[in-house]
Amino acid sequence: MKRNIVEIDQEKCDGCGLCVPSCAEGAIKIVNGKAVLAADNLCDGLGACLGECPRDAIRIIEREADEFDEQAVEASREKVAVGAGVAAQHGGSSAGHHGGGCPGSRLMTRNSSSPEVSGAETGSRQSRLGQWPIQLKLVPVTAPFFENADLLIAADCVPFAYADFHKDYLAGKALLVGCPKLDDNEYYTEKLTDIFRNATLKSVTVVRMEVPCCGGIEAAAKKALVASGKAIPFEVVTVAVDGTIR
Repeated sequence: MKRNIVEIDQEKCDGCGLCVPSCAEGAIKIVNGKAVLAADNLCDGLGACLGECPRDAIRIIEREADEFDEQAVEASREKVAVGAGVAAQHGGSSAGHHGGGCPGSRLMTRNSSSPEVSGAETGSRQSRLGQWPIQLKLVPVTAPFFENADLLIAADCVPFAYADFHKDYLAGKALLVGCPKLDDNEYYTEKLTDIFRNATLKSVTVVRMEVPCCGGIEAAAKKALVASGKAIPFEVVTVAVDGTIR
């Protein structure tokens, strides 16, 4: 039968894996460093993955293809779940997450709650990170952990410069991390706009370094907030290179 289906341009694809978690049917996987369609019958042709590709390597075309099969999708999901469970039992990660995509892009929510500590903390500290992934370029716009969340947008140097980052800023928040000097700041603005529009956020906090180039992540967040048309409580915290708060 002739129907709409995903086509991935292998020349444009850089294997970043952003499209993998955005496909709920698990129709896309990473093979030899490139995104590929795992099977025609797993793709519904609706294109939920299109907006997640920074290289514009995915499009919807009409061609002869097997009919979309929901039973095949469920069977594929069960296979992935079983593989993930086996990997977890052996302390590893399965290459089958989200249809065989990069395990590093797999969405997950962690229980980061810990008892309040009175006085000086001793011994190793518990991570306050509550979700994965955290890189702005990897997190899907529709990630469930954004809903009703306090969002923290951090320049990626901040946790190294500010020793109490987890305790003072990360605890209880959804996190996005990026570097405007190394990435496309316009992409940051566009993606943050989509996130702000899509989710019901309680607040947005930007934690940046004092260096001039780090102003890009603050500017991207401010532009995105205006473009989203929403009135979300917004705060900017600046960290000096010596770890003090400016």
